[in-house]
Amino acid sequence: MNGFLLPLALAAAMALPAIAHAGDTRPGPRIFVTGEGEATVAPDMAILSLSVMREAKTARAALDANNDAMAAVITAMKAAGIEDRDLQTAGIQISPRYNYTNKPDGTQNAELVAYQVTNTLSVRVRDIDKTGELLDKAVTLGVNEGGGIVFTNADPAAIVTEARKKAVADAAAKAKTLAEAAGTSVGRVIEISEQFAPPMPIRMAAKSFDAMPQAGGAPVQAGENAYRVQVNVTFEMK
Repeated sequence: MNGFLLPLALAAAMALPAIAHAGDTRPGPRIFVTGEGEATVAPDMAILSLSVMREAKTARAALDANNDAMAAVITAMKAAGIEDRDLQTAGIQISPRYNYTNKPDGTQNAELVAYQVTNTLSVRVRDIDKTGELLDKAVTLGVNEGGGIVFTNADPAAIVTEARKKAVADAAAKAKTLAEAAGTSVGRVIEISEQFAPPMPIRMAAKSFDAMPQAGGAPVQAGENAYRVQVNVTFEMK
């Protein structure tokens, strides 16, 4: 009996270290870094927000007046080469306007004095050099509220890729510096994640419409768009 159990006991003793080793799943030493990358490019498209507001005694009259003015703006945009796909109504708002007066008892009396209708048109200008000209034309034809410009890029994929590469290179450089300072070296990448920050748009405030000249192109500067990418990378330490 003892002769039969002894080989089993020896086999079990030899298997225990292997089992213990297989169950040891604790990760080795790692280093966590954040890399940042930025790439800039000149915008190639402008997005205009053009609003027409008309006021009248009745909602019907205000809407009719607004329709006429906005129709003229849309016709002018198309005549300037803007395609149908780049014209989109962003919103139509109809609201009453009241005149409030104080009464002797401390309450207020609300008198309906007019209706206001606001129609907002979003226009994508793919020929960015026409931006100032189109703004002037729109204001002349009746755009009198809201508005603004956002300069952007129709296809930013290539510039975002450049920013990503810079972010990863920055992370690798940081990891190498930290590892060398700790007397070790960087191994393979364990994990990587990305945070992309769209560029802050360059806007022209609506109040600037009041100061635009009646003839010629409004002075517009497109500047640059900066695309930023941040990556969180986990490296193995050797």
